[in-house]
Amino acid sequence: MNGSPLHELLDSLTEGISHPPVAWSLTAIAAALALAWLVARWVRGWTQGRLDALGTAGLPGDALRFSIAGFRRLAFPVVAALTVLGSAAALRALHVFKRSADERMLRLALTLLVAMAVVRLLVYVLRRALPQVRWLAPFERVLALAIWAVVALYLTGWAHEVHGWLAEVVLPLGGTRVSLWDVAVATMTVLLTLLVALWAGSALETRLMHAETLDLNLRVVLSRLFRALLVLVGVLAALSLVGIDLTVLSVFGGALGVGLGLGLQRIASSYVSGFIILLDRSITIGDMITVDKHTGKVTEIKTRYTVLRGLDGTEAIVPNEKLVAEPVSNLSYTDPKVMLRTEVSVAYSSDVERALGVLVESGRAVPRVLAEPAPSALLTNFAADGVMLSLSVWIDDPENGRLNVLSDVNREILRRLRTEGIEIPFPQRDIRIVGGGLPESPARN
Repeated sequence: MNGSPLHELLDSLTEGISHPPVAWSLTAIAAALALAWLVARWVRGWTQGRLDALGTAGLPGDALRFSIAGFRRLAFPVVAALTVLGSAAALRALHVFKRSADERMLRLALTLLVAMAVVRLLVYVLRRALPQVRWLAPFERVLALAIWAVVALYLTGWAHEVHGWLAEVVLPLGGTRVSLWDVAVATMTVLLTLLVALWAGSALETRLMHAETLDLNLRVVLSRLFRALLVLVGVLAALSLVGIDLTVLSVFGGALGVGLGLGLQRIASSYVSGFIILLDRSITIGDMITVDKHTGKVTEIKTRYTVLRGLDGTEAIVPNEKLVAEPVSNLSYTDPKVMLRTEVSVAYSSDVERALGVLVESGRAVPRVLAEPAPSALLTNFAADGVMLSLSVWIDDPENGRLNVLSDVNREILRRLRTEGIEIPFPQRDIRIVGGGLPESPARN
């Protein structure tokens, strides 16, 4: 450890806190950290306001969001590093630091702060480069702290001591003995290999999703398969690199089979059903479907579930198993056109032919109603209070709602019937009162 920054720090501390350069160095570091914390807190609030103001901007907005978020992550280490640099320059100017050795603590603090800034920036860039790896976002700080801790151990010269301690702690696993260092190396190797595999899978998925010559479902299937294959290859390669015999995976395969037999059938069925849906193209993104009690537009088809967004904005997470095992009403499977029907009653004294014409004209007046097939009106029944007429119209955008179209059609029918003077009857009954000394006469209500 001789010659390391940590050795220099320990030498400085052995001189005593009462030694002026050491005391001033500790004061400068504490002041730098306090100032950096205050500035970083203000920067978080300011940048959050800027990010909220950007809303859902396009590519320039995305680039600006990336820059603002990166600046927020660099605020603490950069401000602290600049403050340490300024403190060192001021203490040299005031002749508090007369030798190069007096600045050892500030040099070490500056090195660690610069390393923190670099690590935070790299982890943030890594998360943005892998948007499909959703677990990186919540664990970004933990990952950055872990990487910085490793870098700090190396910079301070403690890496050798920590390595020796981890290598000495041995864990008995069956007939073999594994040290904590082997476990740490194996974990880091697997994580790094997985990150590379996920990055490659994300890049490949982006290329596939932009290949407009391929069917959308086929693009989704290929991206899922390639990502799973890359992750599998990455795990197998990592296990080989750390010296684990791959034949032990047969035990894992047996345990997985037992798990599937005991309680994971539905989960496995949903995964298999997801690939079936994507391959047979019975449901595609953008379809308006009804399954069980859920109706909505298909916005995402995942390997295990499908997301339906209803017209009220709510999203239903439907397991893919339901979409394969239960009947599904797909409003746009072969043809997006959907027929809507409404009924109205007119008085027996009305001109029925004119009333039918009014219904057809009302349907044509609504913008979303198709001209072909044309609206059609029929006399469907002779009711007790009037003649029942039916109007059928067609739309080709059911994902935008059906009740709102019917509402527009009904309002137009009511307006036109009133304009034409065609009566819409309401129930009328004759009531005869017998007895009581009153003459019998019909009363109408």
